[in-house]
Amino acid sequence: MSVPYLSVKSLSREFKAQGRTVRAVDNVSFEIPVGTTFSLVGESGCGKTTLARVIAGLDKPSAGSMLFGAPLDGRVHRTQMIFQDPYASLNPRWRVGDAIAEPITFQNLRPRPTVAGRVEELLTRVGLAAADTAKFPHEFSGGQRQRVSIARALAGEPSFLVCDEPTSALDVSVQAQILNLLKRLEKEEGLTSLFISHNLAVVRFVSSMIGVMYLGRLVEVAPTAELFAAPRHPYTQLLLDAIPRIGQGRRTVSLPAGELPSPLAPPPGCTFHPRCPAAMDICRREAPALRTLDNGVSVACHAVGSGGQPVRFMPGAAHPASSFSLS
Repeated sequence: MSVPYLSVKSLSREFKAQGRTVRAVDNVSFEIPVGTTFSLVGESGCGKTTLARVIAGLDKPSAGSMLFGAPLDGRVHRTQMIFQDPYASLNPRWRVGDAIAEPITFQNLRPRPTVAGRVEELLTRVGLAAADTAKFPHEFSGGQRQRVSIARALAGEPSFLVCDEPTSALDVSVQAQILNLLKRLEKEEGLTSLFISHNLAVVRFVSSMIGVMYLGRLVEVAPTAELFAAPRHPYTQLLLDAIPRIGQGRRTVSLPAGELPSPLAPPPGCTFHPRCPAAMDICRREAPALRTLDNGVSVACHAVGSGGQPVRFMPGAAHPASSFSLS
């Protein structure tokens, strides 16, 4: 394993709601090696965005710690975030040039006379024109706005990039363009990244490691290839079973029973046990710890043996290798 750039230890974030405490993020631990992309997947409401906001410094943790290491080139650590909605993340009253210039001038990253040239350079790097500095956000399409958001993030000269579903509000063809742009820029800039998405095909394309979240907890962490080839946790298997498969026509998809439990009143023990096809008595009493297995895999499941061999809890063939490509 490479040297970790970010180490998250027992991180939690609580909120008060209806007179009760909601643990949006519950005792989460993971590491992101230098120069890699770690992705978080899971259903809506599982705590992915809350965790991203805490890591980006936009929210404070209730417990736990985060430790940032040194970037690849030894530069100063800076975090920037690309938000989900390109229509809401830009101030409609600001010209694009001013929005991109703000992080540069605020942090005194470049001499004032060179800022305008730096803004034009960034717009060109993300596939826009230097003349676009004079335009307002409403003059761009959704994909172009997200390019502007990426340019603004790069303007802060980050070493760590948080991407909160940056393509979910875009058309599929535009998603491909943005993802290819992010991959290229991360390689050129030597960035370490946290990427959040609902789209498992997208996550497979961009990630080195994947963390699967359920109701505020990490239930599985694995290298991308290992997770798709041999998912250990039953929830991960259910997610992968739901991926459409080209050439297989109609097929029966196994879905978890019941609805996602309310975070206001999570089930005791393993929070997935009411929907789990492999639930046992111990699952209803005791929350499983995230155990480290072989091949860089960690899983929180009582049904997975100490050897860590994947067990197919659901009917169906093993998950096929994906041919997903955006190049």
